[in-house]
Amino acid sequence: MALTGLAFIGFLTAHLAGNFAIYGGKAAFNGYAEKLQSLGPLLYFFRAGLIVFALVHITTGLVLFLRNRNARPVSYAAYASAGGRTLSSRTMPYTGLIILAFVVFHLFHFTFVDKTATTIFDLVTAAFNRPEMVALYSVLMVVVALHVRHGFWSAFQTIGANHPKYMPTVSKLSIAAGLAIAAGFGLLPIVVSLIY
Repeated sequence: MALTGLAFIGFLTAHLAGNFAIYGGKAAFNGYAEKLQSLGPLLYFFRAGLIVFALVHITTGLVLFLRNRNARPVSYAAYASAGGRTLSSRTMPYTGLIILAFVVFHLFHFTFVDKTATTIFDLVTAAFNRPEMVALYSVLMVVVALHVRHGFWSAFQTIGANHPKYMPTVSKLSIAAGLAIAAGFGLLPIVVSLIY
């Protein structure tokens, strides 16, 4: 779970960097998309890898969720943040399911569509000129940020880097990663709606 989670954080970082091409205008963004498509079989290999990683991540997450629930069949009388519990850690299974639904929506909205009479730039700008789409994408990036924030921290703990000397820094980095994802992806629809 930790390794696939870190891989997805890497993917999100690369995806965000690529999406920043939209700030360069139509030619820059379409050029970025064409460069991705020119990878041909390598792109399909990469997509297949993401699907495998997603299946491993989701399956592992479900197994962990069920094990945790079965370990304590009677729920707590009160939930407190003792033991380092945060909003991010408490909501991981739920934010994960929301993200899964969002990814499917996102793929059918921008990737698995007929682009013969349009471009990806036109699809994105048309979508983000609808206020409900701007709100949906921006709010969902907060959900992604919560998931990334705990996932980043937890991954380092899982791989054995849980040391009093390093974990405060890792904790700060996890917050920074969550905020960067939320700001980078969440502001993009707002800026696109204002510029284009």
